[in-house]
Amino acid sequence: MTDDFDGELGFEPAVPASGADPAPSGPETPRPRRRRPLRHKLAAAAVLTGALGSMGGAYAAFAASSGAANSPSSAQQIAEGRQIFENSCITCHGANLQGVTGRGPTLVGVGGAAAYFQVSTGRMPLAQQDAEANRKPPIFNEAQTEAIAAYVQSVGGGPALPTGNLRGGSADIAEGGDLFRLNCASCHGVTFKGAPLSAGKYAPSLYPSTDKQMYAAMLTGPESMPVFSDNEITPDQKKAIIAYVQNIKASKDPGGEGIGRIGPVSEAVVIWVAGVGAVMIAILWIGAKSQ
Repeated sequence: MTDDFDGELGFEPAVPASGADPAPSGPETPRPRRRRPLRHKLAAAAVLTGALGSMGGAYAAFAASSGAANSPSSAQQIAEGRQIFENSCITCHGANLQGVTGRGPTLVGVGGAAAYFQVSTGRMPLAQQDAEANRKPPIFNEAQTEAIAAYVQSVGGGPALPTGNLRGGSADIAEGGDLFRLNCASCHGVTFKGAPLSAGKYAPSLYPSTDKQMYAAMLTGPESMPVFSDNEITPDQKKAIIAYVQNIKASKDPGGEGIGRIGPVSEAVVIWVAGVGAVMIAILWIGAKSQ
């Protein structure tokens, strides 16, 4: 039989020549989908939850860390800090560190590092509301200050007070100088003596600052200072900056006074210029009087 013969019959054979069942002429009936067992869904959800939890924990461990050793505070230290806080700080900052309108800001999230900086530099307790909180002799000793910081940290969280060695070595001084000139000198000056800012504010001198105070300031950004997170300035770089500042502060200029570290200027040159200027002023004054 030929293909022409099949067409001449006017109908399709009931059984093809191959012997296979003919394909259905109507629409195909959809095959039922097999449902996944419940235990497979629960297992997938557990794996997803575990992966997200691991990623969150890793981020919290690396991103929120200050990079310096943070020793856990004892219950006794926290209790001592709470007592001091309730006696000296609660009026302005509230019983739960929530702050009091018109008196003091909230301390929730500022961390023990911020509390230590403000109290150890004498800025807190604040004597009066001004554009800038001035540094003054602290009213609490080091142990009391650390206790206050431990209590604030335990209630409000935030950047913890760093401990241990916070100053880099001699090999880090050059790098610290580059970092200081890039990030700090525009406000504190190349000689660390500070400089005025806008709206009655100023960048303070770094000469009275300790290693811990400078590190805490970089972590928390007090007053007009920006916060330098570990993503911007790493912990090792912070220690290098501290090494540079403290090394320059401790170094002595050979031959006499540093004259603001403006360069290798001899004191004799300054005395000569000032002396000649004084003589010229005297001459002009005498000449004006004689006329």
